[in-house]
Amino acid sequence: MSQDNTGKLKSIIALLCLISAGLLVSTIVVATSKRNSENDVAETFLMIPTIKPPSGGDNVCMGMKPTESDYDDFDCMVDDTVKALEQAGANVTKGYNGDLETDAVPILVPYYQKGLCPVNVHWHLGAEHYSQGEFDDNGSGPSDIHERRRLAGKERKGFLCNKYDKDDAKFTKEYDWKHCSGMEVGQTYEVHWPHSTIGACGTLDQYQTPFYDGVFCFKSLMTPETKTEENVGVQAQIFTIVNDEARYYPDLMRGMIVSEFNAFGQDIAYYTGSTTGTKRDNDKCSAYSPITWQVDRKCHLISASTFDKMCADMKAQKDDMSDDLHAHGSRELVLDKYAANNHVRTSKTTEATEAAPEDNV
Repeated sequence: MSQDNTGKLKSIIALLCLISAGLLVSTIVVATSKRNSENDVAETFLMIPTIKPPSGGDNVCMGMKPTESDYDDFDCMVDDTVKALEQAGANVTKGYNGDLETDAVPILVPYYQKGLCPVNVHWHLGAEHYSQGEFDDNGSGPSDIHERRRLAGKERKGFLCNKYDKDDAKFTKEYDWKHCSGMEVGQTYEVHWPHSTIGACGTLDQYQTPFYDGVFCFKSLMTPETKTEENVGVQAQIFTIVNDEARYYPDLMRGMIVSEFNAFGQDIAYYTGSTTGTKRDNDKCSAYSPITWQVDRKCHLISASTFDKMCADMKAQKDDMSDDLHAHGSRELVLDKYAANNHVRTSKTTEATEAAPEDNV
C-alpha cells in the first residue's frame, strides 16, 4: 500500500472514531434530557401558581349539608337489635357478602351514565376497605407517620397494601411536597370521590368541602320517593405512593383512574353502604345510607407528584378545599352484621358480573 493511501486510511479511521464518539455523547445527552424532561413534566405544575377563578357570585352549595337530626350518627345496636342501615367501608374481597338484608341496589355502571358527577375528592390514611391479598392485615409501609399520629391521638390508620419494599428507593426516597400536607412516600391511602345527581355539575361550584355540601347542593330536588343509592355514590381507589415519575397521572382529582392497560379500575366491587370516617365505628353508625359504593379491589402504585398535582388542582377551586389537603383517618372495618348482602363484583378483564355467594369468604 502506498504511503498516500495509508495516510488516507488513517484519516478515515480518525474521522469514524470522531463520529462514533459524537454519537455516543449525543445518545447520553438525549437519554439525560429524556429523564430530565420526565421530571420536568411532572413538576411543571409546581411552578404554576394555584390561582382561583375570578371572585364574585355566591357559592350555591355552601351550607347545604343537612342539619336535621335524622342525619345524626346513632347507635348501631339497641337492646341487642341491629338498628343500622348498611354501612361502609366493608370487606370487598372476591366472594364476600354482608349479613344485613337490604332492598337497595347499587349502581353497576359508571356514575356519569346515570347523571352523577364528582363533587369532592379526599383520602384516608390506609384503606378503609379490606381486600384480601391487596390491602389487608398483612400489608406494610413506613411506620414513622403512623407512630407520630398515634401518639398525638390523631388520624386512625387503616389497612395497608402489600407492595411496600424498604429496599427499593422509590418507596423510601423523600418527595418535596408543595401542595398536599402530611403525606408520606411508601404509605397507603384510599381516595374517595363522592358523586351526586344533585351537585352543581359542570359549574365552578361543582367541587366542595365538606363533600356533603356538594352531594346535597340542590337537595330541594329530592322527594320522599328519591332513592339515595341511585343518586349518591362514591368511587374508591387504593394507592401506595412512590417517588417515581413513571407512575404519574395528571388528573386524579376528576375521578377513579380507569385503564385496561395498567389494570386500573378493572376489578370493581359494588355494594350499598354509608359515609365513613372515624366518627363512625361498630358502635356508632352513619345515617347517610344507603349510598352506592364502587371500590377498586386492587392496590396500585402512583407517584407522589400525582397527589401533589391533585392538591394543586384542589387549591384552584372556587370553594375552599384546604380541609381536604391531608389524609383523614380510617373507619374500622364494618362488621358483617352491618354490611349489606348485595355485594356485586364486575371484572372488566373478563366482562363478568358476579353476585356474591351466600357464604362469606
